[in-house]
Amino acid sequence: MSYFRKHVFICTNQREAGEQCCHNTGGSAAFAYAKDRIGALKQNGPGAVRINKAGCLGRCDNGPVLVVYPEETWYSFVDNEDLDEIIQEDLLNNRVVERLKI
Repeated sequence: MSYFRKHVFICTNQREAGEQCCHNTGGSAAFAYAKDRIGALKQNGPGAVRINKAGCLGRCDNGPVLVVYPEETWYSFVDNEDLDEIIQEDLLNNRVVERLKI
């Protein structure tokens, strides 16, 4: 069994000015929001959900992006409402959010 039930990696990679990267499309802000939200829901820690920063995940054109393990589900999102949907549906209820999946 995995140490975490769900392990989320959110790309926060930052590149030179003008280059596409998840940081410039909200990745770093998304990381902070998701980490705070999971904490507020008391769903963080061993046996629950872990939110981690990631360097480049190689999908910059879809940015910002995150991946959820162990299922290996990739998402792109626009705002905190999208993140709330991923948290509620996938992280808490094990239902893939098809409209955000890449």
